[in-house]
Amino acid sequence: MTKPFLLASTVLLPLAIAAPARAQIQIASAGPLTGSNATFGAQMKEGAEQAVADINAHGGVLGKKLVLTEGDDACDPKQAVSVANQLADKGVVFVDGHFCSSSSIPASKVYLEQGVLQISPASTNPALTDNGGWNVFRVCGRDDQQGQVAGAYIAAHFKGQNVAILHDNTAYGKGLADETKKFMNQAGLAETLYTAYVPGERDYSALVSRLKAANITVIYLGGYQTEAGLIIRQAKEQGMKVTLISGDALVTSEFWQITGATGEGTMMTFASDPRKRPAAAAVVKEFQARSIDPEGYVLYSYAAVQIWAEAAQKAGTVDPKKVATELKTGGPWDSVLGPIGFDTKGDVTKPDYVFYVWHDGSYHEM
Repeated sequence: MTKPFLLASTVLLPLAIAAPARAQIQIASAGPLTGSNATFGAQMKEGAEQAVADINAHGGVLGKKLVLTEGDDACDPKQAVSVANQLADKGVVFVDGHFCSSSSIPASKVYLEQGVLQISPASTNPALTDNGGWNVFRVCGRDDQQGQVAGAYIAAHFKGQNVAILHDNTAYGKGLADETKKFMNQAGLAETLYTAYVPGERDYSALVSRLKAANITVIYLGGYQTEAGLIIRQAKEQGMKVTLISGDALVTSEFWQITGATGEGTMMTFASDPRKRPAAAAVVKEFQARSIDPEGYVLYSYAAVQIWAEAAQKAGTVDPKKVATELKTGGPWDSVLGPIGFDTKGDVTKPDYVFYVWHDGSYHEM
């Protein structure tokens, strides 16, 4: 059975009671609120809403209240372009988004044409900033940085074993798999199998049989939590003794909901846990008071809004080009992630990838 069909229509939801237009600044959060990656859209939503609430409680930006609109791109590139155009038409000056690289990249072209500043909390494909304009930033790292950490680790700790590298052909999944493969190969370990799988399927038994026939003991998967969970569960149900390693898309409890105990020992790369950073302590308490665990990209989304607001305040304007210049020259910026600085491309200057392991229903930094 395949995943539900994603509607081509887009959804834009205003999230603040209207105030006089002269007292408002229109910003937005854009990500997958529906579809297989909606769990990450929910994380982004929580982060952006809390950041706006906190900023408005302290007087807003330049004495004006922020009004947040949310766009649902369902991680679909065409839908992302539609959302981007709608947000630009609404007069949004800043977008916290998108989540999937395959959405962020085409949306960034719209924002560039329309003069909208974009800070992604999660899109890691290098092309976003390598080929982006003045308006594109991200508060997360890049696939080539994440892949270097993963590839070197696999080569060092699984020397002589049969490694399969799988990907889902998305900008994120294939990009991460290819970077990991490159650095693993450079460190002296060649993969036994490199292949793509079709996302959205429920039965991966044919793929598992192929892995089993190749005596695979390590799977590196470039893709998302749903397929990763199904593949490792079905592999272990077929009796395979195999370790799954993947990237930051597995930092959600949804992965364990799919795998149960078969997910035990799965490893993944992500930045050091932002929930444990001193700069995030007060905000983490705010989320916990609302019974929300700010896992995954919640605090990254919060930081994107927070940093934009700081730069606009310092620039004395919300003009996107002037704020973009301030972001690149005026940092580092205080945030719930700690100090964040940007290079000339809009990438963070100090990426921070480490390994995590899933154990007994939760993930912990190794």
